[in-house]
Amino acid sequence: MIDQNDIQKLIDLPIEGVAKRLGLIVKRHFSLCPFHDDQRPSLHFNTSKNRYRCYVCGAHGRTIDLVANHLNLKFADACKWLADEHNVILSEWQPADKPQTPKHTFDASKYLRFFDRPFLNEAARTFLFDQRKLDPRVVSWCRLNSFTDKQGTSWLQIPYYDIDGHLIGVQNRNLSYQSSSINNQSSSAPRFKFPYGHTCHIYNLPVLKLLKKGEPLFITEGASDCWAMLSSGHKAVAIPSATLLKPQDLQILSTLNSQLSTVLHMYPDQDEPGERLFLDLRRLLGSPSSIVRHQLPPDYKDYSDYYLSKH
Repeated sequence: MIDQNDIQKLIDLPIEGVAKRLGLIVKRHFSLCPFHDDQRPSLHFNTSKNRYRCYVCGAHGRTIDLVANHLNLKFADACKWLADEHNVILSEWQPADKPQTPKHTFDASKYLRFFDRPFLNEAARTFLFDQRKLDPRVVSWCRLNSFTDKQGTSWLQIPYYDIDGHLIGVQNRNLSYQSSSINNQSSSAPRFKFPYGHTCHIYNLPVLKLLKKGEPLFITEGASDCWAMLSSGHKAVAIPSATLLKPQDLQILSTLNSQLSTVLHMYPDQDEPGERLFLDLRRLLGSPSSIVRHQLPPDYKDYSDYYLSKH
């Protein structure tokens, strides 16, 4: 069973952002309705109530309903799809045999050996080099590792380090995961898993020690965009959401300008969550000039997409 608090998190996701993740083209709060043969946009998005309604066929509901009906998924699978697409960690994916409170810290000693000599299996190499076109030096710098579980699912292990290179967390990415929007099926395993005790931190913090005075630093959404930015020759870190930033991590970003005259740069994803992340960061950093916004060319949803078009 999915926790009610988790369900509410998914319901509160911006309805137009969810629609765009599903591939709908939204203009002025309308799109073509996917639930009937729509010739003129009749599906309306009420952003104040965070709901949708079609003025022709009567389809209506909230974020989970939109995903479930559009992808023909059961309620739980629609919730998992939403969580995967928006980096929401559902409590049902946390180990059930350990108490959620008090919180336990991440035990780095269990994972250090995996990243001393990282191994990339065929699925990982295909994903990183054939599909993502990443610079091998970036993959080596990030110490990416891979493994295959007992169910035959391939996972990419993404280590998180603090500025001094101490392991502080691990993100496991399902390489066997196929988007439901493509194959109209749900994956038996989530797109991402985190070890018990993992907390959200800025990704790729060790790069800050390589920053020169006045050198720009790019903020990206998630590790994939960070790898693409690094492969483009820029120094970059990643965060999944401004609301998940720890106070100490926000302080790191805030003090870069005073110490190194660092100006932060960002290519927001071309959707509502991406724009909201940029605006939240600018607000938290306390100055409009503290972060520079760059516009992606039309038809590119994120920086990874743009990077791939050049390689």
